[in-house]
Amino acid sequence: MLWLLSGLFAPVPREWRHALIVAAALVALLRDADVLRFPMPQNARQIPQDVLQRDLMRGTLQFGFELGTGVRTYVSASAPYVIALGVLLTGGGVTTAVTAGVGFALGRALSPVTRLASGDVAAWDARLTGRLTAVKVAICATTAAALAVTGWTTVWGG
Repeated sequence: MLWLLSGLFAPVPREWRHALIVAAALVALLRDADVLRFPMPQNARQIPQDVLQRDLMRGTLQFGFELGTGVRTYVSASAPYVIALGVLLTGGGVTTAVTAGVGFALGRALSPVTRLASGDVAAWDARLTGRLTAVKVAICATTAAALAVTGWTTVWGG
C-alpha cells in the first residue's frame, strides 16, 4: 500500500525525501533510547503465546499473517516505521517494497523461532526483557546508518 502511494511524493526533490527519512530514523533512535517519548500508530494486540507453542510452523505462519495484515500489529521498536516511511518516500520499484516486507517478516519470525529453539522460553523472555532497549537502539541505529550511507551514494553520488 505504501509503495502504491509513494508516487505522490515524486515531485518532492530526492534530497529532501532522503533527508526526511534520515531525520525520522534519528528521531526514532531517540525514541527507542527513551530520550523522546511519543506513541506510534499501531493496533496494540499481541498474538497469544499458545499459537506458537502448539505448532512451530503453523504458529509462525499465523503470526506472520496476522502481523503482516495488520490484524495484530504490536510493534515495540521504531525501525519498522522508518523502513515504511522509506518505502513511502523513495518511490523505489516493486523489489524495494517486497524486500522491505520480506525483511520485516524474517525479522519478526526470528523472535518466536529463537524463543522456542532456546529450550527455556521463560529464561529467553527474561533475557529479552533485560536487553530490549539495547536491541531496539542497535537495530534503529543500524537502520539509520544504512539509510544515511545508502542515501549518500544514491542521492549525492558520493
